[in-house]
Amino acid sequence: MSSAKAVTDSDFNKEVLEATLPVLVDFWASWCGPCQVMGPVIDTVATDYEGKVKVLKMNVDENPATPSKYGIRGIPTVILFHKGEIVDRIVGAQPKGSIDTLLKKVIG
Repeated sequence: MSSAKAVTDSDFNKEVLEATLPVLVDFWASWCGPCQVMGPVIDTVATDYEGKVKVLKMNVDENPATPSKYGIRGIPTVILFHKGEIVDRIVGAQPKGSIDTLLKKVIG
């Protein structure tokens, strides 16, 4: 079971843009090999930063509107949001250290 919660097009605004905590969103697809590699990394991040950062996953095949809105052209793409704004993004499979560095931009 994933530690990161799924988010959909219909609840993206509420879960991400209106969130009080910084939000890390992993845009992925089940057929994407690098996305499968990132899955355990994202779950570890969700556990390690529980209470500090909200970690969500969005399946781009099931939810095409939001990835299109944010210009997702390659997956996996991880976007960090804070106070409804994009802080930064990472494209491609990355080690946990890259995600940690990204999160330091909002949690110090």
